[in-house]
Amino acid sequence: MEISSIHKALFLEILLSPLLASGHLKTLKESLDTSPLLPSNFLFGTASSFYQFEGAFISDGKGLNNWDVYTHKPGTIIDGSNGDVAVGHYHRYLEDIDLMDSLGVNSYRFSISWARILPKGRFGDVNLAGIDYYNKLIDALLLKDICFKSFDDRVKYWVTFNEPNILVIAGYRSGEYPPSRCSGWFGNCTSGDSEKEPFVAAHNIILSHASAVDIYRTKYQKEQNGSIGIVVHAVWYEPISNSTADLLAAEKAQSFFMNWFLDPIIFGKYHVEMKKILGPTLPEFSSSDREKLKKGLDFIGINHYTSFYVQDCIFSECEAGRGVSKTEGFYLQTSQKDGLPIGESTTVDWLCLYPQGMEKIVTYKKERYGDIPMFITENGFGEKDNPNSTIETCLKDVKRLEYMSSHLDALVTAVRKGADVRGYFAWSLLDNFEWKDGYTIRFGLHHVDYATLRRTPRLSATWYKQYIANHTTQNLSASE
Repeated sequence: MEISSIHKALFLEILLSPLLASGHLKTLKESLDTSPLLPSNFLFGTASSFYQFEGAFISDGKGLNNWDVYTHKPGTIIDGSNGDVAVGHYHRYLEDIDLMDSLGVNSYRFSISWARILPKGRFGDVNLAGIDYYNKLIDALLLKDICFKSFDDRVKYWVTFNEPNILVIAGYRSGEYPPSRCSGWFGNCTSGDSEKEPFVAAHNIILSHASAVDIYRTKYQKEQNGSIGIVVHAVWYEPISNSTADLLAAEKAQSFFMNWFLDPIIFGKYHVEMKKILGPTLPEFSSSDREKLKKGLDFIGINHYTSFYVQDCIFSECEAGRGVSKTEGFYLQTSQKDGLPIGESTTVDWLCLYPQGMEKIVTYKKERYGDIPMFITENGFGEKDNPNSTIETCLKDVKRLEYMSSHLDALVTAVRKGADVRGYFAWSLLDNFEWKDGYTIRFGLHHVDYATLRRTPRLSATWYKQYIANHTTQNLSASE
């Protein structure tokens, strides 16, 4: 999917909301008053995804995508739900743009549904109603001044793929996502080859990215003065001990997860450790591929949520778990060390509060890939939905606020140490359809009543609004 980020120059004076009451007010206000500066042109935004947000799954000539088909199969989604309606962003985008305007964000990251643009794929015509929808969305953002008007083209940043490392692992190794291909103990699928297909799929995605970048740079970049990149899901892997084997295992975990895509796109080749372990299973790049791939992006997008410990499984015995097989790289990924979690546990089983991971993953990317600009394209806190909670309880999301505050502090530390990070996009503007978890996990700065689709701002929305305003005020003061 392509994801566009569009931005503005916006300066707002925002007062503290009454929601910041009693014991929270002093603590939060003090943290805002003392928060260090980020660059004056730093982008603050929220992120969304078409399937998780839009709904209107057969409206205005839209075709079916793989998630439309997958979610209608019994047993695929925990709560039996789907994205047919999602949170109704397709019909309520003006309301949602008002929410962004209220937050004071200067950016919005959204994805384009290819099934809405090309309902019959390569075998049919372009659906003009789909084009019209995205034009109206972008124009409405412009009317709220959520874009610079400096260039004829309205989109400043283009992304070819979002989280391709998750796509190939969940789609072709474990079979948890469409097209649901896997084999052996990796999952229960009707067909697939978990040992080979992830690498073939990844290879094709990397080549597709290179082709898209080549077209953009050749035909559009000079005139539009935009940028193009890719977004990877980035986990920080902490070695479970200081042994050489575990230190190498942590690096290997990055090679088989994040660097799997970034190394070829930036260096024109796979990491040597992948080639050493996988041998002929790993496809080869031709000489022309390698030339096209080198420096095949203008920026790196980082979706970061959590961190894990990593243990070596070549020189030490490991229990069964993620990473232990040859195709994964012979390491064990675990959230615990000596019975203690890497960070504060949450109601979401894969998510721990470990803000140090934000600084470490950004610093790691800077050291590995040099001065390529970065954006934090997703970062957010999820909680399991409790149907017995009152709306008042749902709106006082102190844990989400603490998560965002600590991760932004860690990001500021990385920037102060020299990392070229140019934006932060909170996941997410709204509660939404969370893939396999359906509507059972909530990530939104705004609570959504799924029965009525009513949006209500949470405490975290007020905090984020004030954080952005404080950033603007501090930079204005510094420039005087």
